[in-house]
Order: sequence, then C-alpha cells, then structure tokens
Amino acid sequence: MTMRLRFAPSPTGQLHVGNARTALFNWLLARGSAGRLILRIEDTDAERSTRESELAIIEDLQWLGLEWDEGPDVGGAHGPYRQSERLRLYESYANELMTAGHGYYCFCPAEQLTRQREAALAEGKPPRYDGTCRTVAAVEARRRVEAGEPAVVRFRVPDRAEVQFDDLVRGPVSFSTEVIGDPVLLRSDGRPAYNFAVVIDDASMEVTHVVRGEDHISNTPRQLLLYEALGFTPPKFAHVSLVLGPDHTPLSKRHGATSVAEFRARGYLPEALVNYLALIGWSPGEGEELLPIAELARRFRLENVGHSAGVFDEEKLAWMNRHYLKHVDVGRLSVLALPWFRELGFVASPSDAGLRYLADVIPMASGSVDRLRDIPVRLRFLFEYDAARALARPEVLKVLSENGARAVIAALADELARSARLDRERFRAVAARVRQRTGQRARGLFHPIRVALTGEAGGPELDLAVPAIDRGAELPPDSGIAPVRGCRERAAAFAATLEKVNR
Repeated sequence: MTMRLRFAPSPTGQLHVGNARTALFNWLLARGSAGRLILRIEDTDAERSTRESELAIIEDLQWLGLEWDEGPDVGGAHGPYRQSERLRLYESYANELMTAGHGYYCFCPAEQLTRQREAALAEGKPPRYDGTCRTVAAVEARRRVEAGEPAVVRFRVPDRAEVQFDDLVRGPVSFSTEVIGDPVLLRSDGRPAYNFAVVIDDASMEVTHVVRGEDHISNTPRQLLLYEALGFTPPKFAHVSLVLGPDHTPLSKRHGATSVAEFRARGYLPEALVNYLALIGWSPGEGEELLPIAELARRFRLENVGHSAGVFDEEKLAWMNRHYLKHVDVGRLSVLALPWFRELGFVASPSDAGLRYLADVIPMASGSVDRLRDIPVRLRFLFEYDAARALARPEVLKVLSENGARAVIAALADELARSARLDRERFRAVAARVRQRTGQRARGLFHPIRVALTGEAGGPELDLAVPAIDRGAELPPDSGIAPVRGCRERAAAFAATLEKVNR
C-alpha cells in the first residue's frame, strides 16, 4: 500500500519554522518510502485566511525544495485541496452523523460557554461542554433551527469510554471520554470545525499517516471517535515534539526570527535551513550532521524521532549555513546575493559582464561569512573607497604609525602611477619593487599597501582583493555595477590625503 501523507497549513500568516519542520518530516517520509505528499490548505477561518498568505506559504515551501504530488496548484484525484471549496462535503457528512444519532444541535449562547470554560479552568479542570443540549428532542431542535435560532452541530461523544491509539513516535496513548466533551462539527454559519474537517479530508484523500506537532495529541481522540462513527479507517498518527527557543519555551517572536521568510531574508540558504530543521528532534545516525536532502530522505525513520522537544539554535544554523556557502556554485551564489548588493547600492540591474564580475569576487567573501547578506558587507571595500574616511579609522592610523609605513605608501603611489591595471602577477611585481625601494617586507610591506588600496586594516587576501579592484575599474558603464575606483587612483588619493593630514 502506498504511503500517503499530507501537510495542511492554515493561510493566516507566514510559514513558521516549526510548521516547516513538520512539512519537511512529511516530505522526507514520503520521498524515502516512495509515497505521495499532499498539500492541503485549511482556510475555513474566513476572517484570518488570505490568498496572499497561501501564496507566501507555497513560495516558502518551494524555496525549501519541498514539492508535493497533489495540491491546490497541481491538482490531483482527491481535490479540491482548499477546505473553503469543500463545504458541501462537510455538510453532507454532518447530516449523516445527525441521521445516525451521532450529532445534535446545540443552542447554547457563546457567553454561557465562555462562563463554563472559565469556571472549569478556575477549578483546575479541563474545559468541556456540559451537554446542556444533548437532551433536546430532535423534532424540537429542528423546529428551532427552522425558526432561525442560531445553532451549531455537535458530536455526541460516547459516555465513559477509553480512546486508545499507538503513536508512532510516543507509543501507546489513552484518553477517557470523560475529559473530552462533545466537540463542534459545524459552526452556526455552516463552516466546519477543525477536528471535523480534518477527519473528512484525511479520509477522503486516503491519507495513511498523519505526522504533526505534539500540540495536536489532544485532538486525536476526538478525531478517532469521528472516524469510528463515520465508518472510516483512521490513519496512523505520529506526534513530533515542538520546536523551542533557547529558553525552552515554544519558539516565538520574542526569540527573534521564527518564519521561513525571515530566515530567507537574513541570508540563509534553503539547503542549510532544511538540513538544520531535519536535525531538530531527529538524528540521521552515524554521527553525521551535514547531509543533502536526498540523503536525509533515504535515512529518515519515524522510530528515530525523539520525544524531547528540540531547541532552535541560530548559531548552529549559521555554522551550517557557512558550510553550504563554501560549496555553492558561484554563479548561483551571485544571483542569490543580489538583493543585498542592491540594498547597499552596489548593484542595480547587472548585465552579463556585471554578473560575471560578482561571480569572480564573491568567493573572496563567501568562505568567511555566515549569511548571504554578509557577503556585500565583506566586499564593501570594492565600492566605497574613501581615503579621508580611511585615515580617520584608529586601526588604519595604527598601521601608519609603524616604521616605514609612509615610505611604502609613497613608493606604492609612484609605482602604480606608471603601471597598467593590476592582475595577480602585476601586483606581485609592483609589491616587489616597493619592497626593493623601501626595504620593508612581510607585515611592514603589506599592511600599508592594504590600508592604501582597500581603506581597511583587514580583509581578503591582497592577491585576490587587488586584482578584483582593478577588474572592477575596467567594467563598462552599462554593467549595472557601482563604479569601482582603481588601485592607481586609490594609492594616489591615499598618499595625497596622508600628506595633507601631516601638514
């Protein structure tokens, strides 16, 4: 039998990383078992659900690399895949339950139910409906409904029964119906309640395994009772632990970024976020952590999912992202990093020549940063050279205070005035001539050269940085790249500004 799983988000906001991990676990299980994955949109909350949120969730899932076999955008044999398009189906099954005596109309006003709930909580009891309308005769209930009195449809939970199921992560679980109460099936406006709609959907979509967060455990007995009343075969359930913040409370806005969109905007790669999310509450074994998604799917087993909640550690994610940044194709990396180059004004709409330049220079930064957004910051020296501003930096002044530093700068400016644009070999030749003229070597030679040509006391290797500066200076005006001041011009400006400061 083919394993069929589903991910069913509510389009009421962004995709939270906890929900993204649930989607990932379902995807890994489906792909690792040659099963099928369904995307279902649970949008019966008409006040909060939006199509914009649905599209954003789909975009985030696609960005993560999680595709599905059936869904609102790809179709399938078990649609429609939006709950708002399945309302007649829910009404039909609600009528079936009413006819069989498993459902009844409830006329209790919201204010009364709120008081009952608050009283139960004050006594330390689980809130449950007290069954006030259970005894209303069916004929009387129908008359009141036809007269226009607002009513919901409730499910009649069996008295004094035990609901048991074998959770694929947690083992045997048991609930007494004494603590469940009669759940709402249809609200007064005809919209289905969650526990009712999800049973109809999972059954009609032939879902075989439900993998979801542990916060849904208390919903499971209600759903199992509905499966039984409707004559459906229930799926197997697996409830995975929640994702917690560093303080071991559920991950929320107070911990910083919590949505996939936010981590995407911070410059994380999808493969890094997927790899990290897979390891929260599950281990691939063999002491390994850095694994591509296909290998994660091959190894994923529900029996290896832990019971304890996992803590989201952004520092660990950043470490993992650094690893992936080192291995990304530079062409792809230059495209991924474009938004942050644009944000700093370093790039507009790059031409092919502009993109090639970015692909050439990005490796200077990508091996030493944690996030995409840090790449253009690391390469700021290419686009924002200012000799006067450089000379105001304490770390630059410290370099210039060393013996022979000013002589190196004067000799560098003189040599570059007579030199062609620098590639690696020309730069080494210029540096050798400056060394011969000044007698400086190693740190005493290259630190002054660095501050003069980059305006900074640290950064990428000069063998890489210097040729990159002059390649940028030679870019055509239509490259879409901000103007890059060449090494010759930088050395002359730095020497002149330094002389002016010394007067």
